[in-house]
Amino acid sequence: MNLMHRYLSRDISQGILFTLVGLLMLFSFFDVINQLDDVGKGSYTLGKVFLYVLLNAPGHIYELFPVSALIGSIVALAGLASRSEITAMRVAGLAPRNFAFVLVRVGLLFALLTLVLGELVVPITGRSAEQMRLKATNSVVSQEFRSGIWLKDDNNFVNIREVMPDATLAGVKIYEFDNAHHLREITYADRGFHLASGRWQLEHVNQTRFDSGNRVSVVHLDRAIWVSVLNPDILSVVSATPEQMTAWNLAKYVEHLRANGQKTARYEIALWVKLIYPLGIVVMLLLALPFAFQQVRAGGMGGRVFLGIMVGLGVFLFNRLFSHMGLIYGWSPLLSAAMPTLTLFLLALLLIVRQSRKGI
Repeated sequence: MNLMHRYLSRDISQGILFTLVGLLMLFSFFDVINQLDDVGKGSYTLGKVFLYVLLNAPGHIYELFPVSALIGSIVALAGLASRSEITAMRVAGLAPRNFAFVLVRVGLLFALLTLVLGELVVPITGRSAEQMRLKATNSVVSQEFRSGIWLKDDNNFVNIREVMPDATLAGVKIYEFDNAHHLREITYADRGFHLASGRWQLEHVNQTRFDSGNRVSVVHLDRAIWVSVLNPDILSVVSATPEQMTAWNLAKYVEHLRANGQKTARYEIALWVKLIYPLGIVVMLLLALPFAFQQVRAGGMGGRVFLGIMVGLGVFLFNRLFSHMGLIYGWSPLLSAAMPTLTLFLLALLLIVRQSRKGI
């Protein structure tokens, strides 16, 4: 029995990894195509395009794991069935629950890998890729210190104390220099909001101007327009949407929002989704078991792959839809994040029990 378990685990794992590699190559190819328009801007060369794609690969792996698990396991199980190996295993006493046990064991291994990838690798490589691309194409240099984020904008140096997830700026200081590198003006604003095409609205502004003859003047404004090459896309490199934040950072940010009496629903949902997401791989594998056996009678390998893609896409959309509905209607964050996975788990369990009673 252990020999058959190892054989099944190896076959299913290979199917998942082959599918993952195929999908990763496809998505990486699309990344290369999307970046070709920027080749030649600044110092952005073809070599840096490939480096950008390589750094983004862990993020694609993280996103593609669930659908790869579904497609790969369907193909692997269908291949075993087409060679009558599943029938032989059933005759040898391998029940559907044994198949499910093997799938759960393989799924937990990949779930652990996904968790490590999403928490430790993807945040670093994703940010590094965007920083490299923006530095090469726009010559915008950024660095984070205790005082906040520092960026170079033409002859100006910009210090932003905090970039909110919606790209709102808090504590903006702009140090403007002339061509001779003399400090000409210091602007401080409590908050900044992006308007359009490089224009920002600053609120509660204090401007200190250094004129010729060592004269200093201070101007107070309720609002001012700041024209800059900076935009939310560039600032997204040094900030992150809730879906891109690690579980640890999300938990700390939720604490911060609660301490300041602010709404936390969006970030709590993102936190629970982050924690439950790896378990979705296990559910996908269980969901593949009954579908794979049904496909043996219904059609060929192309039909199985198409089925896996459609189910995977449907699960992805279902997860996103439920999260947004939970946010709109004020549902429990845990319920909003867990309900899609729980629903699919119950569906997979029902189908497995049904197939077991029929005698696969």
